[in-house]
Amino acid sequence: MKILITGTSGFIGYHTVKALSGRGHDITGIDNINDYYDVNLKLSRLADTGIDKDAINYGEPVRSTSNPDYNFIKGDIMDTGFINELFRTERFDLVCHLAAQAGVRYSIENPHAYVSSNVAGFLNILEAGRKNHVKYIVYASSSSVYGKNSKVPFSEADMTDDPVSLYAATKKSNELMANVYSNMYGIPMTGLRFFTVYGPWGRPDMAPFIFMDSVMNGRPIRVFNHGNMSRDFTYIDDIVSGICSVVENKPEDASHRIYNIGHGSPVNLMDFIRIIEEVSGKKAVMKMEDMQSGDVQQTYADTSALGRDYGYAPEVAIEEGLTNFYKWYRSYYNIDKA
Repeated sequence: MKILITGTSGFIGYHTVKALSGRGHDITGIDNINDYYDVNLKLSRLADTGIDKDAINYGEPVRSTSNPDYNFIKGDIMDTGFINELFRTERFDLVCHLAAQAGVRYSIENPHAYVSSNVAGFLNILEAGRKNHVKYIVYASSSSVYGKNSKVPFSEADMTDDPVSLYAATKKSNELMANVYSNMYGIPMTGLRFFTVYGPWGRPDMAPFIFMDSVMNGRPIRVFNHGNMSRDFTYIDDIVSGICSVVENKPEDASHRIYNIGHGSPVNLMDFIRIIEEVSGKKAVMKMEDMQSGDVQQTYADTSALGRDYGYAPEVAIEEGLTNFYKWYRSYYNIDKA
C-alpha cells in the first residue's frame, strides 16, 4: 500500500514508521517538527529512521538511507496548500493520521494551537482524503475523551460528552468529524483511543518521562492528587502492534469504528514511581500536590473489541517496559553505568 503517516518525528509516529518499514509498503511521513518539546529528540528519531536532518527543507522529500521505501517531508497539516498538493501528487491508498498538538495541561495555556492543529488540521486531512480517493483513514483519538467517566473499565460504548480539557474536546471532535466523512463519502475510518503510552524515545512532556528524568537527576516529582491516581500505562510496542494490525486490515465496509488501545490494567501512581526507583536504583523526591485542572483520577481501558476484531493482546508488563525505558534513557543521554 501507499501510506501517509503524519507526525513521524513524534513518539508514536516514529515507532509506527519503524514497524511498517520493510513490509512492502511505500511510506511517506510528514511532520512540522515544532518546538512544543525538545526538537533535538524529534530530529534524533528521524535520524534513527534514516532521515538526515541537514537534508530537511520544508516541502521537500528526503529519502531514508536505511529504508528505501520511506521518505520524509517536513510539512504542516495546517498548511492547506501543502496537504492538498501532497495528496494530489502522491495518491495515497491509506492515511495513518497521528499528528496533533498533544498534552492536556498545555491546552489550558495555549488553546488556539489545539483547535488549529487538531480540528482544522484534521479537516485538511479529511478533505484531501475525500478529494483524492483515499481508501482508508486510521487516526489517533485519546482516552481523555472519557473525561470524568467513573465506570471502569472504560468501554467504547460509554458516554464521552463530558470532557475536562480542551485537548479532550478536540479529540472528541475528531471522532465526530470522522463519522460524518465516513457516512457522507463512504470512506472507512478507524479511530484509536490511546491510553498513556510510554517507552523508549517517549515524549518528555508526559509523566513517565518526567518521572524518570526527575529521579535520574535528583529533582522533585510533582505528585498530583497526593498520589491517589492511576493510569493504564501502555508500552509503545503493544501500541504499535495494534496500529499495524488496524492499518493493514482495512474494514470491508465503509464504516467508522472506534477502539480503545491500552494495556487494560491501570497502575497506581505511587507504584509506578516505586518501579522507577527499583529499575534506576535511585530514590524519588516527591512533592505532593492537589489535583491539577484538566486531569482525571483514573484511566482504564477495556480492549476487548480491539482484541476481538484484530487479535490485539498487550504483552509488556510495567516492570519490563520501565526497564526498557530506563536502558534507552541511559543510552540516549550517555549516562555511564555506576
